Amino acid sequence: MSIENYIRDIQDFPKPGIGFKDITPLLANPEATKECLDLLIKGLGDKKIDKVVGVESRGFFFGTLLAEKLKAGFVPVRKPNKLPFETISATYALEYGTDTLEIHTDAIQKGDKVLIHDDVLATGGTVKAVCELVERLGGEIVQCNFIMELAFLNGKDKIKQFEVYAPLKY
Repeated sequence: MSIENYIRDIQDFPKPGIGFKDITPLLANPEATKECLDLLIKGLGDKKIDKVVGVESRGFFFGTLLAEKLKAGFVPVRKPNKLPFETISATYALEYGTDTLEIHTDAIQKGDKVLIHDDVLATGGTVKAVCELVERLGGEIVQCNFIMELAFLNGKDKIKQFEVYAPLKY
């Protein structure tokens, strides 16, 4: 089974000129979801993970599955004013504007081994901001993993100090 068959291309979303990679067909198919999860786990090897950080919102789907499979805690990173406790934030540029992300101040403990997960690595701005948040809290980033990488956008360059894994590359 190729999970690539379950990624749908949507042109001009969320604005003209953007080609969006839609994972909802992947999520709708339990076999494809399992295959994707297995690929993400395999890409980690035998690395020890204490926390999986999932990026709002598509990073939550596989982030929680990864955390359960790895017997690790799950930490959501969300847009402003969505988390109920004390937070720190980081603002970043993305391919179609700017945004801000927040994480609870008690979500990562000093020395926690952290896996960061999102669905797509595009320009790298989002994941760079998440890496900054994790490091500010004292976490050690073990890997940044994604379902897919849009390699032509060179997002990996913004996080080259970290191991990056994505089973699909475009």
